[in-house]
Amino acid sequence: MITKADKNVARKKRHARVRRSVIGTAERPRLNVFRSSKHIYAQLIDDTNGVTIASASTLDKGMDVKNGGNVDAAKAVGSAIAKAGSEKNVKNVVFDRGGYLYHGRVKALADAAREAGLEF
Repeated sequence: MITKADKNVARKKRHARVRRSVIGTAERPRLNVFRSSKHIYAQLIDDTNGVTIASASTLDKGMDVKNGGNVDAAKAVGSAIAKAGSEKNVKNVVFDRGGYLYHGRVKALADAAREAGLEF
């Protein structure tokens, strides 16, 4: 029987494998996605300086979502992270899906960020 802990271990292995090649810089930060069962989080990270440039999540004040764990919430976070990035003059990013499959909430966040002006 596969448990939730086993799935998270496999996700962390996939994420570590991807992170070897996906590196964020000041000119092109890494758009990192973390997804839990109740919320979704996004960060723009400059790996060369070890700094988070901007972040957005369903827990932020002003985020008007009823349920933080669905596709509509992911779209709201995607547009919020793009807005936060544009305020910091960030237009180009590299996408880090965090070891998750690229569908559902992760894809909705990425598509909303693209529509709001981020390029990746």
